[in-house]
Amino acid sequence: MATTAQLEDPLLNLRAAIASNTLPILTTTADPTSANDAVDNIAVATHLSFNHDDTHRTFPLSTPTRFAPSGTPFDLRSIYFAWLQREEPIQTYIIATQALNQELSAPGGPGGSVQNLVFAHRLELVSWLKGEAESSEYIQGLDLDAATAQAAASAEVASGATGGIATVPSATAPGKVGKTLDQRLAEIYEGERKMGDRNSVLRGIKPTDFSHIRKIAATYLKHGRPTAAPASIPQPLVSNLKKPARRIEPIILLSPSASSLLRMSNIKSFLDNGIYIPANDPSVSSNTLNLLHLTRLLPSVDPAHRLRFVLVDTPDMFKPDYWSRVVAVFTTGQTWQFKSYKWTQPAELFSHALGIHVGWNGEETPDVVKGWGRGVRCVGVDKWSPAQGAKDRWRDRQVVEEIWGAIEESMRAKGWGKDGPSAR
Repeated sequence: MATTAQLEDPLLNLRAAIASNTLPILTTTADPTSANDAVDNIAVATHLSFNHDDTHRTFPLSTPTRFAPSGTPFDLRSIYFAWLQREEPIQTYIIATQALNQELSAPGGPGGSVQNLVFAHRLELVSWLKGEAESSEYIQGLDLDAATAQAAASAEVASGATGGIATVPSATAPGKVGKTLDQRLAEIYEGERKMGDRNSVLRGIKPTDFSHIRKIAATYLKHGRPTAAPASIPQPLVSNLKKPARRIEPIILLSPSASSLLRMSNIKSFLDNGIYIPANDPSVSSNTLNLLHLTRLLPSVDPAHRLRFVLVDTPDMFKPDYWSRVVAVFTTGQTWQFKSYKWTQPAELFSHALGIHVGWNGEETPDVVKGWGRGVRCVGVDKWSPAQGAKDRWRDRQVVEEIWGAIEESMRAKGWGKDGPSAR
């Protein structure tokens, strides 16, 4: 059963609403009772109303949340606006944020402002809200409310589950409501020897966090020292232990060139479904994304789990450590593509990541690509014809398998394992 703190947490309510496909309603009042209270514009709304379960909860949009990547909590308005803008490119999102702040601060507006989430923070938040990630390093832990915690502690002490010294209220205690304890009985209680267990003697029943012991043990395990089988962890301690780190996701960079056969609009159909469709074909979605995710099982890298790849066509929002996760770079042979990369020279770039050139079958590979040597894998797809159907594009699957095989071989050669690029 969810605790009061969980029910009253706006982040958990938003995540549950998304999971149930029942999005919250923007309102202008804390207690919406009619359709006139609901609005479509977040610039005029003051509250967010949730109706995804049997209960009804409304939160002010200015409510601070547990999402605090830099230590300062983001308010509910900033979180919900980032979710509404999740499919938009980062430049469009920034422009929309500035426009919304102008509306909020205009005369007659509700006031306040929307905080802008950087690319990595927005990606982390959206993944957690969609349920793709069970935890986030940017979301602070949720504490039980004081009433629930106190009631639970009192019940344990009263039942003898945790021991402790039960105090007896005095017959003359000020502010005492209810029956007054008999004076003779109070004297008898006063003469009793109060017993306690180990927990009460140590003045507390709060579980101790031994997660630091695991770090020390991990150091011994890395050096191959024999260790005994790990003891089972008592249930009260499990909730205090840190959750395992999120798996490192490899990155594939696409060419932003308009002449590239594979772009953000058609790369998923090609690498996921094994069917090539031109990027400008009417059947391809016109909504241009700046980030995609694909999953693929690479047995020689991790035979037990599918790897989750991140696909982008620009490194503008990269952190320095992201470059160690780049495993493949699609290129048309135009060197201007590499000007903003960490490694601007093709020879150096393709010594760190596999290069992939995709052209038409029957056409010569550009001489500049040939000059880059074995670091670039060149493949060709059949030329597109609108009269073709999926059954006529069966050679595409063969090309896709060749590309994934080359990526897997390159990742294995560069030390990728189930724990990331440093595992061997």
